Amino acid sequence: MKDSAPSQRLLSLDTLRGFDMFWISGGEEIFHVLAKVTGWSWAIFLAHQFTHPDWNGFRAYDLIFPTFLFMAGVSTPFSLGSRLEKGVPPSQLIRKVIQRGIILVILGIIYNNGLFETEWSQMRYPSVLARIGLAGMFAQIIYLYFGFRARWIWFGGLLIGYYLFMMFYPVPGCGAGFLTIDCNPASYIDKMLIPGRLHLTIHDPEGLVSTIPAIATGLMGIFAGELLRTSHEIISQKSKVIYLVFAGIVSLLVCLVWDHFFPINKNLWTSSFVLCAGGFSTLLLALFYWVVDVLNYRKWVLFFVVIGMNSIVIYMVGRFIDFGYTSRALFGGLLSYLPHGAEAVGEVIAFIAVQWAFMYLLYRNKLFLKV
Repeated sequence: MKDSAPSQRLLSLDTLRGFDMFWISGGEEIFHVLAKVTGWSWAIFLAHQFTHPDWNGFRAYDLIFPTFLFMAGVSTPFSLGSRLEKGVPPSQLIRKVIQRGIILVILGIIYNNGLFETEWSQMRYPSVLARIGLAGMFAQIIYLYFGFRARWIWFGGLLIGYYLFMMFYPVPGCGAGFLTIDCNPASYIDKMLIPGRLHLTIHDPEGLVSTIPAIATGLMGIFAGELLRTSHEIISQKSKVIYLVFAGIVSLLVCLVWDHFFPINKNLWTSSFVLCAGGFSTLLLALFYWVVDVLNYRKWVLFFVVIGMNSIVIYMVGRFIDFGYTSRALFGGLLSYLPHGAEAVGEVIAFIAVQWAFMYLLYRNKLFLKV
């Protein structure tokens, strides 16, 4: 007998997904513009947080990508768990899992290169969507074919194995133990295996090798999803929040210790980065679950749910629809009467409003891109 609740859609998860995607669909630009036109110290600080470190380190902007992968993991026990409990064998579910992974890889290639627009030699194959597709796919395969304890062994093995590989694999001309952009095992092997071009010429932040530890990010989401899907009669909602907060804090503490030996680095998706991003993602999930699903404060969630229900669309659509042109056509004349600083901020808000209105039309008409 299974100790899980019936499959249900978590409103908090859709809200968090929308909150996450909001920042790369124009939200972060608010702070960059405020910092530029006002010089306010808090705006400058937040604008800095919405940039990536050159190499090692961690800022808020580094959390967006892994949180999305983490949430894909959270949804796994809800999307696959109920079917497993109904007796559907993993062999029937794995086809959909692999199909989703391949589709995301293809969408990522289109996002990077357009359709028949880029020369083969200049194609960039790694992408954000490809990493979500591949890492999420392998995490779901582990979920389908391995039990609870074995999944944790996989999780620890991926993190420790990646650490040992990165620190002890000797790169020709460099040796072992180097983690610079031009001298590390992940970049070296990616250059040999990946056709076309790498994003940074000698390194790609979404390369093949660093996708391996990203599987652990998906597994962290699966662990959280299994907890949330457990029946409230077995673990109360408030207890789930406490467990999530505790897990998030422990993950961050281990990350800080590991950082001294294996630096936090998003470009290499180091094991310490997995724990750092996963810890913050777990804390965010705890916060949203507590507010939305435990306290039932839901009047504010529509703005983010509209984005979260079509997260792949909001990521892809900016490549193909010029929302900037539309927002200038609709609001540019009115905004021109405002002082320069207010006009600049207004342009960002108008862009976000037009983009959100498009997403709301899809939401209202129940048009969702299912991958």
